[in-house]
Amino acid sequence: MTGSPSPLTLDNQVLIMFSGLTKFILGFFLAIAVLIGGGAAIALYFMNRTGIAPAKPIYSNDSPSVKAQAPKKTEPGGSKSALTPGTPTQSSPSSTSTPTESPKATPSPKPLPSGAYRGRVSWAEGLSLRSQPNQEAEKIGGVPFNQKIIILSESEDKAWQKIRLEGSEQEGWVKAGNTEKVDEQ
Repeated sequence: MTGSPSPLTLDNQVLIMFSGLTKFILGFFLAIAVLIGGGAAIALYFMNRTGIAPAKPIYSNDSPSVKAQAPKKTEPGGSKSALTPGTPTQSSPSSTSTPTESPKATPSPKPLPSGAYRGRVSWAEGLSLRSQPNQEAEKIGGVPFNQKIIILSESEDKAWQKIRLEGSEQEGWVKAGNTEKVDEQ
């Protein structure tokens, strides 16, 4: 038989079987590695997305100490420059030649009415100034956060406060609990 293929020898059969077994084992480990790597990538993605806590909501019935404070103004660049005596100051090209007005000290504040005291607005969003001590009353203005005020009186049910804006003669009613007393010095 000259044209027929020669039968496989025992060595060739073992080599083919070993090669098939090696391919199976390598394929199995490669599939496991792909599954583990993909699962780890997905787990890291979701852990990073859920690892950031959302901002705490603020409700109208929270105590004033829990309410958010307005962010403090910072200088551009995030750093403060300290000047020492003898250090020349450089003016920026964008500065104007008009000086900024510095706050003027009042020589003697007007005496407060009996039972009144100084305060400030502690509600971060500011307050609505109303003509009467109820929610349906006409809005006659607004009072921004940290505005200095004079608390003149409270309503009978202690739910509203009559205030006067400091430095102004404007008076009105605001919801109680949104202001805090300021120490007079």
